[in-house]
Parts: sequence; structure tokens; C-alpha cells
Amino acid sequence: MPEGTKNMFSFWSSKSFECPNVSNGLKTCYKKILRPLEEYYLYDQFYSSGLEESDFNSKPIVLLIGQYSTGKTSLVRYLLGEDFPGIRIGPEPTTEKFNIIMKGSDERIIPGNALVMDPKMPFRSLESFGNSFLNRLQKSLAKSPILNSVSVVDTPGILSGQKQNNDRGYDFTKVSTMLDISDDLRDTIVALKDYDDKIRILLNKCDSVESQELMRVYGALMWSLGKVFNTPEVVRVYIGSFWDHPLKSTINRQLFEKEEEDLFTSIIKFKIIKQSTIRKLNDFIKRARHVKIHGLIISELAKNIPMFGRDKKKKDLLQKFGINLF
Repeated sequence: MPEGTKNMFSFWSSKSFECPNVSNGLKTCYKKILRPLEEYYLYDQFYSSGLEESDFNSKPIVLLIGQYSTGKTSLVRYLLGEDFPGIRIGPEPTTEKFNIIMKGSDERIIPGNALVMDPKMPFRSLESFGNSFLNRLQKSLAKSPILNSVSVVDTPGILSGQKQNNDRGYDFTKVSTMLDISDDLRDTIVALKDYDDKIRILLNKCDSVESQELMRVYGALMWSLGKVFNTPEVVRVYIGSFWDHPLKSTINRQLFEKEEEDLFTSIIKFKIIKQSTIRKLNDFIKRARHVKIHGLIISELAKNIPMFGRDKKKKDLLQKFGINLF
């Protein structure tokens, strides 16, 4: 058990943790330094569960979220260059499950309950969302070459009505934690605000409108996003028609082709594949800092609990944090 948290980051300069592979090095640091601290301060009971070995060895994941019939599944097929098991495309809401598409020698579907029990997969923490979610989760194995470097997650459309959202049986916002922006889509984006550097926004099916209408739609989208993203920087939005069908209107063909090239260059060629290791290191450091802050808070609270009058002191401390459990 650790004695304190003051020297939590001293291992960064320790030669005993040198490792030629960054993923293996992070894994070693986590097992020997960070994991004992998480267990000592009950970190998993307040925040996310502990990391598994598969979390360090997993491929980057592209998660698509959006409202119904915005072309998410068509984009996945366009990205893969082929169909995948479980694909359903239509004008009506078709995707009803969270479909994780990964590389496989044979094309088949693995149900969610079996998926979360596989220790080699980084999805064991999804078990906490219950059977309602696991029944709507599956893994599809496909042979597309791009899956050698990334995995793709296709999601159901985000509903705009509170009643339909309650009928899901699970919290979509927490699971994704993935033009008019509905309240549910806004909540999902807000839940992902800590990962804004990983978010790419697409305005799809732009070939279905003329140039003047496209300008108005783009302006309306930017205005809506300005109310969701509380940052002074302008959000980058990629516009185009991201599927393998011919364009309905070819007026903006050159613009769409350049936007598509910028998007796939940003996501696939550089940002995801080449910077995957850097992102893992960055996420590990963020988690370590969070664990340190959590440990300091727990330690300070423990110091202020006396031998006698514990219940009254606990109540006073909770009230200072704005929590009323009594």
C-alpha cells in the first residue's frame, strides 16, 4: 500500500521502468505505481474502473454518433470499402445496436454479453451498463484492410424526444462518453467536451441541396455548435457526401473532394494511426493526475474525521462540498 501521494510521479525518472515499447512501459507503470493507488483510494468506486491489459494494446477506435438517418452506417461502409456483418441501411431508422467493427479472418457477429467477457478486448467495463445495453451491443468481424489499424463503432441514432430516450433502457450519453442539434445530441457532445481534441464534426448529405441552401445550413450548424462548444476557437466542420453513391448535385464536387481528403487525412493517415501511442501516453498522464487529485482529497477528508463525533463531522464535510445525504 502506498504511504502517500506526494511522490506519485517520481517513477517517470526511474530507470527501472525503462521499456523499448511505449505501450508496455505504460502498462508496467500502471501495474506498479498507479493501480495500487487506485485500489488504496477506491478510485473505481468514484470514477472509471481500473485499466486492463487490453486497454494498452488496443487499436484506435473511431466512434460515430449523430441523429437518425444522417448517414453514419453509409460512412462506415464507405470507409471500409465493403459491407460488414449486421449492416442495415435505409431512409428509416435502421441501426438499432452499437456495432463494433473489428478485423477478423472470417465474417461473423459476436453478441455483447460474450464480447464483454473476453479479456483480450478493451470492452469489459461496458458490463456496468447492464443487460439492456449488452443486448444492443455486438462485434462484427470484417476483412477490410483499414481494420488492421483502427476499429470502428457504428451507433444507433440519437433520439430527440425525452420519452423515447427513457425507453432505451440505458443511458446513451454515458455510453458514448460518443441542421438542428437536439437536446440529446447536445448532452452527448457536452459529455465528450473533455475529449474535444478527438472530435471531428461532419455535415453529411450536402449534395442534396444547392450552394445557397448549403451556405445557410452551414451557418445554422455553426450557430448551434457555438452554443454547445464553449470555446473561443471556431469548430472545424467537414462538409460533403460521405458514401459511395454518385453526387446528386455536382456543383460543389471539387469542394466535397477536398473536404473528404482533409477529413480522411486528419483521421486515418495521421491523427489516429500515427499518433495513437502519443494519445495513449496523454490519456495515461491525465488519468494519473486525476488519481493524484482524488487521493489528496480522500487523504484530507480522512485527516479531518475525529475518533469521536464521526457522523457529525462527516455531515459537516459533505455540506461543505454541497452534498446532502441526510
